[in-house]
Amino acid sequence: MPRDFKIETERLIMREFSSDDVDGMFELNSDEEVIRYTGDTAFADKQTVLNLINGYEQYSKYKMGRWTVLLKSSGEYIGFCGLKYLSDINETDLGFRLMKKYWNKGYATEASVATLDYGFDTLKLEKIVGRAATDNLRSLNVLQKLGMVFEKDFVAHRACQQFRITQGAWRKQRELISASKTN
Repeated sequence: MPRDFKIETERLIMREFSSDDVDGMFELNSDEEVIRYTGDTAFADKQTVLNLINGYEQYSKYKMGRWTVLLKSSGEYIGFCGLKYLSDINETDLGFRLMKKYWNKGYATEASVATLDYGFDTLKLEKIVGRAATDNLRSLNVLQKLGMVFEKDFVAHRACQQFRITQGAWRKQRELISASKTN
């Protein structure tokens, strides 16, 4: 991925993590409600966030990764969204996490649509999965809005579900999403 990689949607800008994101990422993972279903803990300090950013290898290894999500109108950090290659199970995972004040505004879906477009159109992936805790109804709802279908239950940090979408199914779902925006 080029260092100046950027995806723009109607309301959002998505780009690689940078040191500019330290404060936003620290705040995001400090909210117990935001990380409630993730299995993650709050960062110990901002240096830990910077170390994560500097050591993040998904971009260089796989031409994908989680991306910072900013509001296009203000440049404000609102969270992250993107793809992550899970080498232990040979799957590509769609993931998103937004600050609570940005929930229920359609941002997770909007960022995820752009991410799936990138995965299927640019990377030519055949399948992308989405994983969430079984009781994380907000995230499961986003995955279903995207046209992902239930694939399996599994246990990670708690009971979880995995959904999937194939390239062909995404093409059909993408047409439906585009049509609903024009109506």
